Amino acid sequence: MSGRDLKQSTPHDYLEIFENNPHGSLILEELTTRFGGSVYVKGGHEAERQTTYNAGQRSVLDFILMRINQANGVQEPQGE
Repeated sequence: MSGRDLKQSTPHDYLEIFENNPHGSLILEELTTRFGGSVYVKGGHEAERQTTYNAGQRSVLDFILMRINQANGVQEPQGE
């Protein structure tokens, strides 16, 4: 199956999975607790690398939350 054969998910799919499904709500809560904190780590080069790593993890959570917000009719701020 090629990538072109895959059905695209919709914001409503995220809403159904992460808000309307009790198991999904628990998973989203766990993801938010684990990856939703501050991404910045104070320090030198290693801290910069950790900050970048944390930001990458956070971006996945931010994407999920954005799709849920879209399903709920929340518009993204312009220019971001």
